Amino acid sequence: MTQAKQAPTIDDIRAAAQRIQGAVIHTPTLMSRTISDIVGAEVWLKFENLQFTGAYKERGALNKLLQLTDEERARGVIAASAGNHAQAVAYHGKRLGIPVTIVMPAPTPTVKVVQTESHGARVVLEGGMFDDAHDKACELALEQGYVFVHPFDDWQVIAGQGTVALEMLEAVPDLDVLCIPIGGGGLMSGVGIAARAIKPDIELIGVEAELYPSMKCAIEGCHLPLGGDTLAEGIAVKQPGQLTSAILKDLKVEVRLVAERDIERAVAMLASIEKSVVEGAGAAGLAAMLGDPKSFAGRKVGTVLCGGNIDTHLLANVLVRDLVRSGRISRLRIAAQDRPGALAAITHQFEAAGVNIIEINHSRIFTRLPAKDTVIEVESEARDPQAMEDVIARLESAGFHVERASLD
Repeated sequence: MTQAKQAPTIDDIRAAAQRIQGAVIHTPTLMSRTISDIVGAEVWLKFENLQFTGAYKERGALNKLLQLTDEERARGVIAASAGNHAQAVAYHGKRLGIPVTIVMPAPTPTVKVVQTESHGARVVLEGGMFDDAHDKACELALEQGYVFVHPFDDWQVIAGQGTVALEMLEAVPDLDVLCIPIGGGGLMSGVGIAARAIKPDIELIGVEAELYPSMKCAIEGCHLPLGGDTLAEGIAVKQPGQLTSAILKDLKVEVRLVAERDIERAVAMLASIEKSVVEGAGAAGLAAMLGDPKSFAGRKVGTVLCGGNIDTHLLANVLVRDLVRSGRISRLRIAAQDRPGALAAITHQFEAAGVNIIEINHSRIFTRLPAKDTVIEVESEARDPQAMEDVIARLESAGFHVERASLD
């Protein structure tokens, strides 16, 4: 239900930039010295997570809404989304006095429903997944005469997203590579068109979650497994756009896949180093650099932190898991005789190594050890990975058998 199956031009993108100026934030493009050192490249970050609704989606949604006729505005608009697109359409629709209906899957968390309603939108809950919500939105658009605002497969939306590249290349004209997250392909399409018009030799790399390689398959004609729980739910798209697929194929965009581990690491790194909260999808570009630093070595690379809307509990899990992977938090399974003084002997080794104990659990029943023995699980936190290695060495020297739990 896109308006017209045509790609926007650089002139359309420049017009969009003028149209939305002042209504969306001109977010900073900054080099991260620490991340650059880690990757071995000059890494520039575009902080779209600083937009009012927390994501770049405002650009395309607003560009679309501003080009509606008075009659279309009066009829109202509709969109299907449980995420950033919903917030963008609802927020700017309210600003412009346009009635907005958002269709969300029924299991959408209440907080997202409330946030969308707080922008004045009417929320309709339908079906168990996005495809059900999308079909319902299309149905209501036909029945009620609403204008359908597609999250990515619309040339006016794509033109709005392309304004990101104008700002990036204005700030850093000599970028060699743009490494951009891909879901439906709207951001990569707009950015690619603008970047190639300004700097024809710039390399374009699109990044998808390994579990959702839909655009890679659409462009390359491959058949890969699709589905699963990904931290990058914002780019977990089963069916990319027809228009966006054609654009990215024409631009010869290379699509790379990133593993969940690298996405988690990127989110944690941005929080700890840049002090910036970024959702999994928004960190996918950096994840690609962390997963294959050699291919970016010595180059000037730009990526878009395209969203910052991540559940705080999920963010906490990601940060703790990163500490586990770095060796600062560990769960040790320690076999010991079940007798007085055994626990004291174990905790003494932690004290000697300067490692803090977070939690201790005994397992006397569900173990293959003899009946007189026990397994003591100790979760602990160390100031650095070496301190954790030290406590393990001390325990083993004291005669204890130690196993270390792993995330991978």
